[in-house]
Amino acid sequence: MNKVINKAADNIRILAASMVEKAKSGHPGGAMGGADFINVLYAEFLNFDPDDRTWANRDRFFLDPGHMSPMLYSVLCLTGSYSLEDLQNFRQWGSITPGHPEVDKARGVENTSGPLGQGHTMAVGAAIAERFLVARFGEWMAHKTYAFISDGGIQEEISQGAGRIAGALGLSNLILFYDANNIQLSTKVEEVTAENTAEKYEAWGWNVITIDGNDADQIREALTAAGNEKERPTLIIGKTLMGKGAMGPNGEDFSNKVSTHGQPLSGAGASIEKTIENLGGDPQHPFVIFPEVKEFYQKALEAKRAYARKKKAEQAAWEKANPERAAQYRKFMSGEVPAIDYKAIAHKANIATRAASADVLVALAQQVENMIVSSADLSNSDKTDGFLKGGARPLVKGDFSGAFLQAGVAELTMATICNGIALHGGIFVACGTFFVFSDYMKPAVRLAALMQVPVKYIWSHDAFRVGEDGPTHQPIEQEAQIRLLEKVRNHAGDMSLLALRPADAAETSVAWKMAMENTQSPTALILSRQNINDLPGKDRYEEALQACKGAYIVMKNGAHPDIILLASGSEVSTLVDAAQLLLERKNITSQIVSVISEGLFREQPREYQEQILPQAALKYGLTAGLSVTLEGLVGQQGKIHGVNHFGYSAPAKVLDEKFGFTGEQVYQEICELLKK
Repeated sequence: MNKVINKAADNIRILAASMVEKAKSGHPGGAMGGADFINVLYAEFLNFDPDDRTWANRDRFFLDPGHMSPMLYSVLCLTGSYSLEDLQNFRQWGSITPGHPEVDKARGVENTSGPLGQGHTMAVGAAIAERFLVARFGEWMAHKTYAFISDGGIQEEISQGAGRIAGALGLSNLILFYDANNIQLSTKVEEVTAENTAEKYEAWGWNVITIDGNDADQIREALTAAGNEKERPTLIIGKTLMGKGAMGPNGEDFSNKVSTHGQPLSGAGASIEKTIENLGGDPQHPFVIFPEVKEFYQKALEAKRAYARKKKAEQAAWEKANPERAAQYRKFMSGEVPAIDYKAIAHKANIATRAASADVLVALAQQVENMIVSSADLSNSDKTDGFLKGGARPLVKGDFSGAFLQAGVAELTMATICNGIALHGGIFVACGTFFVFSDYMKPAVRLAALMQVPVKYIWSHDAFRVGEDGPTHQPIEQEAQIRLLEKVRNHAGDMSLLALRPADAAETSVAWKMAMENTQSPTALILSRQNINDLPGKDRYEEALQACKGAYIVMKNGAHPDIILLASGSEVSTLVDAAQLLLERKNITSQIVSVISEGLFREQPREYQEQILPQAALKYGLTAGLSVTLEGLVGQQGKIHGVNHFGYSAPAKVLDEKFGFTGEQVYQEICELLKK
């Protein structure tokens, strides 16, 4: 058997090297070294339905080093998901084989990968999701999560958070292969680290197995042992050869060289022709699946089909015996958005929007059975503890019947794990921290936007009014940064992220409604630390529903207002104070607009946009962040009062006065603008 399994691995090496060579771009060395593991995994261990690649209870494989995409595309070609022509179009315009993999579950690509460290951390999230669902429906639906990581991914700081959390939760359904080839893009690993990776993972509570990662028998034994592990996640450290099988022009061994990492073999000084010959192929026809390899994989796929039929029959029997739970399971996996009466959620008067969010989370905990909420050790401050107060319990080792993930102080890890939970499917997921720490989360937020996964971000302490904590904790530029993603279109042509900064408690309920109903992209909820006066209105929730259009008129005095006042979040109530002074003292009329999301507002019909923000009207914008945040709304003729400097340590009310964020100060500034 090993003869054909090794032949299949060499076939993967030829295809991977040839893809890079034809594209004149890419990373052949790692793909050639990792071919043995990926080959054994897909041929003998990874359970999926070749005719239904999105089968909910399939095993998942998450690739961390996205530059090793030729390896993944090649093995997926052997399993029938990609054609040889697809491989030949590697890295070309319009191809389905981009340079770094982009999530495509129908073809077997579970995650978008590229930034090292995130791929295997998403796998941790998928493993958590599997345990969460098994705890509710039973072991009949159990499946494994496999991940592949490189030296670079091990070094990225996010790996510490992923390793710690997976070990603490005892995710025995998670199997991570570490491709330890001691070669990086510009150096050897030994030149940048002296750590003992095995002991590090053992300290986190992992089962660690070290093998020759190019030996099929050892790979098979390690995967078998990992599959039988019941208490711990498993790290398989595979000592591999970078560029295994590569040869120079004179037949010299070209493996284990830094040069083969990030360029075609010919560019590294090796010979693609000699390499293909060495691996048993025809240099004139490299894009070929060997007949014996094709037959071997056909048999492997038939075994997988039989396994899938068996598991689906088990599921059918379970559903027949448990009709109510089966209906719940189907509801979970369909992604159906739960019907919540957000209007019925009660709020105290004039509260912080983080507190209003907590009220909503109480209701979600009681009414949404397939939701996980996480916080980076700030649940009692970002108020995600509302989910706990609503009855949710923490997820702990050995008991995944809870629904709250205590991530510890690890914002990027937490956000990336949430991406993995969302990618797995069947679960709504949200995570929280202070808005200023969205900086730590940004790489994961960007991938969520790219992958179109509907993670909800709960970012509290949204402005300089954090106060005494000082400039390190006071967001200034963060809103402008996050709202840039509202201007970026995803590959479906839609807004890649929905950013919502509600102006009072009622708008917060509406913002959560929008977030839960947004299944096409991530949503950011940007919430205040300090209390905010409720906006005027007889039925605030009904009026706040207009926020679903991104912007709406909160208050208007006069048929033809002298000025348009606009803001988001807590600044809207400041505008209300200023507008009353303008009318009482100067008889200046105004129209106050709450702009919860500029991106969403710009998707509305032109007629609506003109009604809310007439192009010819003079406008005044107020923002507790950079002025640039409102430039696209205010235009050239108006004025923006923003904060274009870092904050200071002082009580919030003092900062409001020092920075000009009181009704009186705004009134004075508008009078100057109008020369009245």
